[in-house]
Amino acid sequence: MHVLLVEDDHDTATFIRNGMSQSGHHVDLADNGKDGLHLAMTEDYDVLVIDRMLPERDGLSIVRTLRQLKITTPVLILSALGEVEHRVEGLQAGGDDYLVKPYAFTELLARLQALIRRNHPEQTQTILQVRDLKMDLVKHQVTRAGKVIELLPREFTLLEVLMRHAGEVVTRTMLLEKVWDYHFDPQTNIINVHISRLRSKVDKGFHISLLNTVRGAGYILHDPEAS
Repeated sequence: MHVLLVEDDHDTATFIRNGMSQSGHHVDLADNGKDGLHLAMTEDYDVLVIDRMLPERDGLSIVRTLRQLKITTPVLILSALGEVEHRVEGLQAGGDDYLVKPYAFTELLARLQALIRRNHPEQTQTILQVRDLKMDLVKHQVTRAGKVIELLPREFTLLEVLMRHAGEVVTRTMLLEKVWDYHFDPQTNIINVHISRLRSKVDKGFHISLLNTVRGAGYILHDPEAS
């Protein structure tokens, strides 16, 4: 995912860019509306994240200009203004989605992925697969090499998150929010324990390990022999 982030708050911009980078995505940053509009007009992005209140040119003005120029790149508007009339104004200006501050990073990422899917519609996935590991979301069943793997509900959810992000590093923060609904780090070994149990069920007895730890970053589920 190639993202343009137009955000003048340094801490917010750093938080988003770091989170996106850890998730395997590339972010270009502009800290004012003038530069943001120039990049949006001249570069090719999958999605734009534009703060509403910006120096030099406000976010809604950027979106209106892009739509007048027939630039249809999906836009997510960020704003501390969360009243209905503010959200309506943002959408009527040409925004595709509107996210009110404060927000969880996982929600931001999910909304961006949804915008891209909407722009490039595909059939809904009911089967997730990495090498010979297969998850059937309809039957709620996991198999590897045809052998059924019995998972507890939390383990199933954890594996689903990892499989939906196959080939990408999934950070501790993402797992805490998506699997445990924690929007803070409880500073426990809860993730390590569940990853260890899941790895023993998914990889034990197979000569190729699919679930691996990326030291200092998070976890990745992938086929190491895939090109």
